[in-house]
Amino acid sequence: MAGSIGIVLKPGAAEALAAVKAIHALVPDCRLLVESGGAHALATAPAGVEPVDASRFAAESDLVIVLGGDGTLIHAASLLQQRVVPVLGVNLGRIGFLTEVARDEMTDMVPRALAGELPFSDRMRLDARIVSRGETKLQVCILNDAVVAQLALSRVAIYRVTLDDELVTVLRGDGVIIATPTGSTAYSMAAGGSILSPGLSAIAITPICPHALTQRPLVLPTGRTVKVQLESDSTVFATLDGQIGHEFRRGDVLEVKESPVPLRLLRVPGRSHFEVLRRKLRWGEG
Repeated sequence: MAGSIGIVLKPGAAEALAAVKAIHALVPDCRLLVESGGAHALATAPAGVEPVDASRFAAESDLVIVLGGDGTLIHAASLLQQRVVPVLGVNLGRIGFLTEVARDEMTDMVPRALAGELPFSDRMRLDARIVSRGETKLQVCILNDAVVAQLALSRVAIYRVTLDDELVTVLRGDGVIIATPTGSTAYSMAAGGSILSPGLSAIAITPICPHALTQRPLVLPTGRTVKVQLESDSTVFATLDGQIGHEFRRGDVLEVKESPVPLRLLRVPGRSHFEVLRRKLRWGEG
């Protein structure tokens, strides 16, 4: 069972540090890796825990355990840009929709995850790129969504949405969300978008406060590139997975397409996606 386990912790959470020590006791023969820098680093690593930089974390982890909430898991996914590594999410946050393992289930789930005994769901991700005047400003693989939205009160922004070079729509409103099936239960859902089953290969386009009753959420197949171009002089910002972003000016383009590298999310046996929807998001309640 020996191997290297990468651990991503919720920043400043005392219970996360306690959980690290519990994992070390569960699998004492495994290397435990944590980030050596950034918000998720430990001020002082306990015995048996090795701080490494992000590139080594991604290259050397055989299993990644997330101790936190969904935001912590999204950060963990951002470290795995080029590798498919099993990820086990232990919920130390509030809702923990993606981190579905409860703290008291960790003792059973961690050894089973390391032994390859848990079912998994390969979650589609998106390769997102921001282009300004022909120059790539930002490029990253994302799990949840890419959002282009206004930063401040201003006139209605105009967005041109295309699929490859085919016009889809010209949208007037506060912004546009482009989401994966995983991201469809996040900002996109809050903005009125459809919930997509996590096994789908599809991209959800959700307008933010559209200024026309005819503008509705849209679900598109993968295999082509979705582009959003700003066609107005508006104060706009593009945000990728809620983690990084870039100023967006008239003529700038956000491009997204399905990534060849999914996120392998380990699941609790017998627990369905719809059960989690009902229990954690109260889906379907009156």
